[in-house]
Amino acid sequence: MTTDVSPSTAAPRRATYEELQHTDAATYHCTACGAPLTEAFADLGMQPPCQAFVSPAIAASMEPFYPLIAYVCSECFLVQAPSSVAPDEIFTDYAYFSSFSTSWLDHAARYVAMATRRFGLDGDSFVIEMASNDGYLLRNFVERQIPCLGIEPAVNVAKAAAEVGVPTMTEFFTTALGRKLASEGVTADLMIGNNVLAQCPDLEDFIGGVAEVLKPDGVLTLEFPHLVRLIEGRQFDTIYHEHFYYFSLMTVEALLGRHGLRVFDVEELPTHGGSIRVYGCRVNGAHETTERVPVMQAMEREYGLGSLERYQAFQQEVLQAKRSALRFLIDAKEAGKRVVGYGAAGKGNTLLNYCGIRTDFLDYLVDLNPVKQGLLATGSRIPVAGPERLRADRPDYVVIMPWNLKDEIAEQHSYIREWGGRFVTFLPDVRVLGDDGEWKLL
Repeated sequence: MTTDVSPSTAAPRRATYEELQHTDAATYHCTACGAPLTEAFADLGMQPPCQAFVSPAIAASMEPFYPLIAYVCSECFLVQAPSSVAPDEIFTDYAYFSSFSTSWLDHAARYVAMATRRFGLDGDSFVIEMASNDGYLLRNFVERQIPCLGIEPAVNVAKAAAEVGVPTMTEFFTTALGRKLASEGVTADLMIGNNVLAQCPDLEDFIGGVAEVLKPDGVLTLEFPHLVRLIEGRQFDTIYHEHFYYFSLMTVEALLGRHGLRVFDVEELPTHGGSIRVYGCRVNGAHETTERVPVMQAMEREYGLGSLERYQAFQQEVLQAKRSALRFLIDAKEAGKRVVGYGAAGKGNTLLNYCGIRTDFLDYLVDLNPVKQGLLATGSRIPVAGPERLRADRPDYVVIMPWNLKDEIAEQHSYIREWGGRFVTFLPDVRVLGDDGEWKLL
């Protein structure tokens, strides 16, 4: 049952795009506690939506650009990026398909094996994944004959999930939907939210839906990039319009607590540059709290996530990373080198647009996803081709934009060494992959 939020403590409504035209940033309020947002965490200027790739047929048309600024709440320390881009503009027809990453598929398969074993899931259990994408994870439950349901708002992605046999509902997950499912007898032993929490503008509505559907002893798992690792790795490129929030364990515990849920376990993951998986249950659930919870709570305190100074210093780190990337590109081009990018990823588009990188620095991007091939990257208008172009053109440097997959990509395309090509990453600083397999600072 969802915890009531009285009108006096409810977070203010997120402003619409039209309303934002007549307000300034000082009027934003924290969606968790209602405090004014006055402290910038990372100001990345004006940017287009990162997944809105452009057809060459309309290349002469203008693109909408919106402010991209992440703030930190000075009261509860939730990092958030108020956005004027409506979620249905981003997620109705989405360009990201999870199944194009083999390492992510392996991660999902390991998770399903672990969860099935740890929580005793079988044919009498029921699993729900919110933002289930193309069925990359739930298909493992289907293979085990464990009943499941995916909830995915992107029509094109949900269709791909249905085609591989994953039951999928094309909806945004909300309290209203959770209440409707529960009224129809659809409740879950396990609820999964991998890299979705940041994409929910109304956190209370989303977790409220979980509280409606979760069985009395059910388990919720949430995976998201850890704010500690974002700061350490200068991962400003993970900030974009479809990511409204950037979480610590501290802020997620507070969120769950407002809906009668608690964290009973947490673990660190290598995915997405350093993530955490949080295990939640009802406050009175039978799951015992592991020692990993207080250990991570202490780590976050020691790192300084409970004080503004840690957040205020991040903008200078962002500026330094931008200067380093541009310095490498300028030197490479002046030396007559050919430089291209690998991966037309959302994080790459944020970096390209913040740094002002166009075809003057990167000749083109390559991407394994055929949905993106033949299009132009949003904002930068850098053309996207298939990976086979690397062999044909033999570039000197290939900048890996999705740096979290750098080892996977470098191994798959190690043939660029045949002509002396080198892989490069820009964050946390500029590094080149050596012949010994080590990433070295330039």
